[in-house]
Amino acid sequence: MTETRQPSSARIAEELIFRIIRGELIAGERLRQDHIAEEFGTSHVPVREAFLRLIGKGLAVSEPNRGVRVAPLDPAAQRELRAMRGVLEPLALRHSVPHLSPVQIAEAEAARRLCDAAQNIFDWEEANRAFHSATYAGCGMPRLQEEVANLQLLAARYQLVHYKERWRPRIDPDHHAIMAAIRRRDPKAAGAVLERHLSRMS
Repeated sequence: MTETRQPSSARIAEELIFRIIRGELIAGERLRQDHIAEEFGTSHVPVREAFLRLIGKGLAVSEPNRGVRVAPLDPAAQRELRAMRGVLEPLALRHSVPHLSPVQIAEAEAARRLCDAAQNIFDWEEANRAFHSATYAGCGMPRLQEEVANLQLLAARYQLVHYKERWRPRIDPDHHAIMAAIRRRDPKAAGAVLERHLSRMS
């Protein structure tokens, strides 16, 4: 008999993050431990661990007598995310540009193409995050990269909520300009384009 492997807490957290980012689980919605354990065919232990991961990322909150709920969409938090991204992402990019390998540059270009070709906001958002992450791959600062990745994840939730109705497919000239600066190995120009790009998105 083949043994069925139970999903890990990381796998459960990944799926819940996906649903929260896309708005399938809305702000304030209770995350019911028993329902989720039943859905994933597992015990409560990995579900509790998954909840802790969500809380650590700022996507869920634990409230006395109310359990674990999807974190609220807070305008003040959104402003803070914008401010932090505006400083940390250009920093990551400037450090990354001189060290990106040809393979990493090709990966960034592939993600850029996916972003331009996206026909819905969900595919665009995923490709957009992949593009920016790929351009930071040569940064050499794992703590900075981890922080930036989490900021992007949190910001994606706001983007999908606020821009879903008015989003349209388009080619992003800033992404093209960033790639051009990367190919010239010009970190200053790449960082300047990214700062402008992030300010426009806000």
